Amino acid sequence: MHKTFRTPALALLSLALLGCATLFAGNPIVTDVHTADPAALVHRDTVYIYAGHDEAPPNENRYVMKEWLVFSSTDMVTWKSHPSPLSLAAFKWAKRDAWAGHVIERAGKFYWYVPMSVEQPHGFALGVAVSDSPTGPFVDALGKPLVTSDMTPNPTNPEGMVVSWDDIDPAVFIDTDGQAYLFWGNTNLYWARLKPSMTELDGPIQRITNLPRYTEAPWVHKRGDLYYLSYATGFPERTAYATADKVTGPWTHRGLVADLAGNCNTNHQAIIEFKGRSYIVYHNGGTLTGGSFRRSVCVDYLDYNPDGTIRRLVPTEEGVAPVK
Repeated sequence: MHKTFRTPALALLSLALLGCATLFAGNPIVTDVHTADPAALVHRDTVYIYAGHDEAPPNENRYVMKEWLVFSSTDMVTWKSHPSPLSLAAFKWAKRDAWAGHVIERAGKFYWYVPMSVEQPHGFALGVAVSDSPTGPFVDALGKPLVTSDMTPNPTNPEGMVVSWDDIDPAVFIDTDGQAYLFWGNTNLYWARLKPSMTELDGPIQRITNLPRYTEAPWVHKRGDLYYLSYATGFPERTAYATADKVTGPWTHRGLVADLAGNCNTNHQAIIEFKGRSYIVYHNGGTLTGGSFRRSVCVDYLDYNPDGTIRRLVPTEEGVAPVK
């Protein structure tokens, strides 16, 4: 069953009292379920937000995530909820943890890159699901992982113990020449070219090693001739970014996009342009039952300085105005 989400009544009342006739989205944009780790896709005249589903009850401080969700809008204010298009059950080889994914379109098909825990090799692996529709349903495109932890050098924590969660947070970027790139990683930041099939790596896995305090959540976008790589930094996480003249780097650290997310240890962003405006999609713990394990997706404007640097985000409760 589809649902639509609009500005909460309290926000509308506040705007009316202020004598303002403009309708705003209101943040978070979805309040009946907890949503996290957003990725955004502009397809034709619609924006799709793909999110994880935080299901941990209020007394549990752990990630409980078994499926992914999708929401769509043509005006950035009214969001339609679609049935869950993808869950752990679609990947017979996966064990648990439906964490942050990314959807991209190529040649009329939609590819969803997602990380999940696996038994062998121990750790996280990246899978790929495919659909003919941006709202699914999606099916496992390979029947096996695209990337497993034995393909990357697992990092060690300060105590010298090997950790196994570095193969998470995939993000895909297709350059103007048609070449697709996969970025991913926690602690380590990896990238590799993808073949036109979008389900095979095309060459070796490489690392980006010069970003200060890189944590996770990479996102690549291009504006004009400049490439932007944004990511979560430190912990609790802020959002930082780097720029480059080529998508393969070298990348130059530029500073912060956003500070700590309210009531939430993690940050995870998507940056898009839609009908002449730039937007940043992110999450916080901004509901009455929210927190680090019960997050909620928000949308605000993203602005640039004349030299191409990004202005620091000031998160708003009002969100954005409708696109005309």
